[in-house]
Amino acid sequence: MDSPPRLRASRFVVAVAGSVALVLSAPFIGYVRAWIRSQFPGQFVRIVGGLIAVLGLAAIGIALARIRERRAVRYGAIAGALVCAVGYSAVSATGIPEVDVVQRFHFIEYGLITFLFYRAWRPLEDASIVVLPALAGLLVGTADEWLQWFIPNRVGELNDIFLNGIAIACGLVFSLGADPPVSFRRTPRPGSLQRIGAFAAAFVVALAMFFHAVHLGHDIDDEQIGVFKSRYSKERLGAMAAEKLEQWRTHPLPLVLQRVSREDQYMSEGVTHVQERNEQLAAGNVGGAWKENLILEKYYAPVLDTPSYVSRTGHRWSDGQRSDIMAKLPAAQAGSAASYVSAANPYPIYAWRPWRLWAVALALAVGILIAASALAGSGHES
Repeated sequence: MDSPPRLRASRFVVAVAGSVALVLSAPFIGYVRAWIRSQFPGQFVRIVGGLIAVLGLAAIGIALARIRERRAVRYGAIAGALVCAVGYSAVSATGIPEVDVVQRFHFIEYGLITFLFYRAWRPLEDASIVVLPALAGLLVGTADEWLQWFIPNRVGELNDIFLNGIAIACGLVFSLGADPPVSFRRTPRPGSLQRIGAFAAAFVVALAMFFHAVHLGHDIDDEQIGVFKSRYSKERLGAMAAEKLEQWRTHPLPLVLQRVSREDQYMSEGVTHVQERNEQLAAGNVGGAWKENLILEKYYAPVLDTPSYVSRTGHRWSDGQRSDIMAKLPAAQAGSAASYVSAANPYPIYAWRPWRLWAVALALAVGILIAASALAGSGHES
């Protein structure tokens, strides 16, 4: 049996430090973006796009300068990674330049994190040099999105984690072209399957934690309004309305956005219904706007009446505005229990029982660990 490969601890330190820096930078990214916009009005897209170009060209230049052998395959891998990144950016473009350029910057971030983990595990020279960096990148992405969900004016959701996975895949292909292993073993080295199993199980548990925090909630069925989704039960919403009214009376909400702070999810839910109400009214759907306003009045009244960085005057309709809108409703619609389903949530909320989510997640994680251990014990590693 050949001697085990030497893994350099320093490379893992760099990869972990880069990952921690990426995750913890989430609260401060807003300040950086705001500073760029204030200092260079109208130039945000050009500046960030230029930074992406510089970093991308630098990475390509360094990678190409290292290629001395197996040129065709390595050039092909680097070209394939670039085509994948450019193609995905084009397909996923929203048409909003500032949003699109930020999404493209994620390719640089997660491509770099993937490369750092790849270099740390590359001496193993088996399939784990691809699988482990991918799982590590997904774990970092999950932590990043989870923290963003707790920060005002940032959004973290499940879909973004898997979008980061595209950047991770491109980063892996680029890494293989830029710094391929000297040789490659078809059978895993001793310990590789256990490492893969541990990271895969950790990712499953982390994903379940994220899903529980962000995407689990309740269907609120109100016979006077219709149905809307909330992270809180109907009873909890009622209790929170009273709690927030008292809390915000003694500790007012900030009138200026505090980016490095804990987002008030109750307020954020209320604001999404304010936005939906206003959009419905602007689109001429008076009935939908009326229903959204009823949701607000019944379940999020403190959001309507409390000044904040979103609105210094609150969000409640004046008596005259409310009466005018009510007059435009057909008499039958104004007092009916007609079915209405709110689409206010910016990300999906699923009315699942938490124990079911965790039963599946833990069973899957344990199954992965058992399978990895069994495969290693049956001679799949050598």
